[in-house]
Amino acid sequence: MQSTEKSSPETQVVGSVVGLWRYPVKSMAAEPLETVEVSWFGLAGDRRWAFVRDDVPQSGFPWFTLRQRGDLNQYRPTFADPTRPDESATVVQTPDGRSMDVTDPALAEALAESKARVIRQSRGVFDTFPVSLITTQTIREIGVRVGTPLQIERFRPNILVDLISDLPFEEDSWVGRTIQIGAYRMRVDKRDGRCVVITIDPATGERLPQVLRTVAEERDGCLGVYGTTVEPGAIAMRDDVILTPS
Repeated sequence: MQSTEKSSPETQVVGSVVGLWRYPVKSMAAEPLETVEVSWFGLAGDRRWAFVRDDVPQSGFPWFTLRQRGDLNQYRPTFADPTRPDESATVVQTPDGRSMDVTDPALAEALAESKARVIRQSRGVFDTFPVSLITTQTIREIGVRVGTPLQIERFRPNILVDLISDLPFEEDSWVGRTIQIGAYRMRVDKRDGRCVVITIDPATGERLPQVLRTVAEERDGCLGVYGTTVEPGAIAMRDDVILTPS
């Protein structure tokens, strides 16, 4: 679905959407999408569930994530009714082929050696902002600097944009601006500060420390951008990404 809005001196088509993902369970595998509604709280169904470590009750970061288990990418959650994620049951397919409801205590027990439990948030469980975006050019350039191609899944974006300009890191210049994608408008609030998660190979769980080292030394620890909703609406693969004046 292509936007019908035309370019003008005040608007600029900067690229198009080539990837859309939500993460029904924080730190587990992504669910690829062709189209999705985006509300004030992010993509419908995104990070509705998360596992919490009960052994760190006073922690500012209580989540059980890829930091603790690099193989969480191998756990694949889906909604029984993907069109109604807020009302739907959530089922997790484990690496050994079992299908378990996300609320099954046996799943939490299998994931964490220490006690963990699952929580549900109607607004999503986010570290900072509800929507993340990165460009194919940025991921490709970091791969060049690291010395090996890097999977998009390492960076766990909601939206992947392929730029017209083909220049890496262009999304940094959008901070403070508004972009329109389909019927959705998003304010780009800040660059995306990265952590050890981007060192983890999503297929094998192996760690490549130089990925984070390169981002820290050459990009101030940031890659991609975060944003918040200005106007809710549907977005879809191949939608134009339009930089607007406000």
